[in-house]
Amino acid sequence: MATEPQTAGSEQLERELAELLAVERFEPPREFREQALLKDPAIYAEAERDPLGFWSAQAEQLHWFRRWDRVLDDSDPPFYKWFTGGTINASYNCLDRHVEAGRGDRVAFHWRGEEGEERDITYAQLLADVQRLANALKALGIGKGDVVGIYVPMIPEVVVSMLACARIGAPHNVVFGGFSAEAVRERMEFSQAKALITVDGAARKGKTAPVKERVDEVMGDLETLEAIVVIRSKGTPCSMREGRDVYYDEIVAAADPDCPAEPLDAEHPLYILYTSGSTAKPKGILHTTGGYLTGVAATHRYVFDLKPDADTYWCAADVGWVTGHSYIVYGPLCNGATSVMWEGAPDYPDRGIWWALVERYGVSILYCAPTAIRACVKWGAEWPRRHDLSSLRLLGTVGEPINPKAWLWYHKVIGGGRCPIVDTWWQTETGAIMITPLPGITATKPGSATQPFPGVRAEVRDESTGQPMQEGQGLLVLTRPWPSMLRTLYREEERFVETYFARFGPETYLVGDAARVDKDGYVWVIGRIDDVVNVSGHRLSTAEVESAIVAHADVAEAAVIGQHDEDTGQAIVAFVTLQGELEGDDSVVEGIRATVAERIGKFARPKRIIWTDDLPKTRSGKIMRRLLRDIAEGRELGDVTTLRDPAVTAKLKERVAELQAAEG
Repeated sequence: MATEPQTAGSEQLERELAELLAVERFEPPREFREQALLKDPAIYAEAERDPLGFWSAQAEQLHWFRRWDRVLDDSDPPFYKWFTGGTINASYNCLDRHVEAGRGDRVAFHWRGEEGEERDITYAQLLADVQRLANALKALGIGKGDVVGIYVPMIPEVVVSMLACARIGAPHNVVFGGFSAEAVRERMEFSQAKALITVDGAARKGKTAPVKERVDEVMGDLETLEAIVVIRSKGTPCSMREGRDVYYDEIVAAADPDCPAEPLDAEHPLYILYTSGSTAKPKGILHTTGGYLTGVAATHRYVFDLKPDADTYWCAADVGWVTGHSYIVYGPLCNGATSVMWEGAPDYPDRGIWWALVERYGVSILYCAPTAIRACVKWGAEWPRRHDLSSLRLLGTVGEPINPKAWLWYHKVIGGGRCPIVDTWWQTETGAIMITPLPGITATKPGSATQPFPGVRAEVRDESTGQPMQEGQGLLVLTRPWPSMLRTLYREEERFVETYFARFGPETYLVGDAARVDKDGYVWVIGRIDDVVNVSGHRLSTAEVESAIVAHADVAEAAVIGQHDEDTGQAIVAFVTLQGELEGDDSVVEGIRATVAERIGKFARPKRIIWTDDLPKTRSGKIMRRLLRDIAEGRELGDVTTLRDPAVTAKLKERVAELQAAEG
């Protein structure tokens, strides 16, 4: 039979992975170590001895119009300022200096559309496009300090838009293309955006979705929004409002070709990026220019051991998330890298597309999410084995913890056993990678992010005493400021202090993740401690999803939790109480899922909906999501002394047990 060799190969791979599971640590391959940018572990002690000297040396790698007077101003914690007195421009660092150094013909991005379209964009072309768009934005009345929204899929114009904003000092507010138009409106409203750059339509798995049309439905009465710039990407028909809407290609063609980069204060805001908080209102993370560029350029260079003259780098994320900001746009372009940009999904037109792209462009560094790796494991090793992956020399993961078996599959099947894996931990708030192996130095352990990057100080603290732990599980904290840290929450300084610095004081940043530190000092990140779920690397607040569910006409109340899921890391499980005597059925389930997709995006739809007459609440009326997690995972219930009605949990346990029996 035709399937026999494939089955035999799968069994052989399973045996090999089972053997590798017994291996505790993986040393950097000798050949890799010999060629690595960083190969001496002394870098850690040097950075620890003089962290400001270390970060100053990294900042020296950038172009400054005026050098800073002071590396760190820590006079008003937690409102830290880096490289004060210095002036800099992100767009200049990403483009002009490379062109001026004679590297204008280097490809910045090999772009590939999901139907096979290809565009190679050089640094010189990118600079020309950015200057014209920057002038076009100025002509629309956009100036220094004005917020510009960007709701654009993975096409080169998204990078042009970001860098054009950075060039003139207009902070950008990028919204992930998978978010609904309502979510875009909310973020434009919160940030008081003056303009929005978007597209006529976007491709997804062979279909074209209207984008501008959806934006028009919700953006009409937003007073601060003076202009909408529309990129003609897919030829999707859309209406244009006189006096507000303009076409990207027309304003760029009419613009002056020369736009000098504006020298900006090191602390000038570069961008706002909204991320989910533990309340329904998203948090506007504010990053500034000098410190952020220092952090992303240094980590991109050393974590990925970048050799810009030889490497082809691919971060298979989306620009709408911080990973795309830091490791598709600013880090790689600051370092003069050649990158791949892929418009589509990992399984269209087939499940081998990623590996076809690796082969097509000779990708040497691949950085992706554990969710994608788990999907590839599920699809089978035959897909990558159809392609030549010998160009790969380094692999990375981002967005959530990776389980050891997926790590080993990535190591064996994709890396051929020869590529170090950098399992990186960081957040929207940190701006850049915080905990990671250095591939020429660190012995890796599957599932561990290993150690803080040089110059970064992290601790795991006992949840009860707040004391640092040498070994064991507790709360992850960062105990020293770092250049790429968020400066505040946009227009919400009190919330910034309350969220990150209330627990341990203004000099200790509370990450919001639980972590374990082992006997070797390696950090193992476990997951969120607050009411935030992580689905395929996308952070969502439970309150945000609950608000969307309750918007359905039949729903009276809802509580959402994240439950372990083999494919997506966590899946959203919703406990839902319907209005009056209504009974839940498949049509209501689909209606709720559609409501969530419309209000947030398809990725936020609950995987499971469990009907319940009531929810476990404290005597003061707060929903006890901790108990819902225990029930869903089949664990013994923790402390129930504050529970108002113990009968509710008993009924829910019965209901969940019935569902699990029916499913399995």
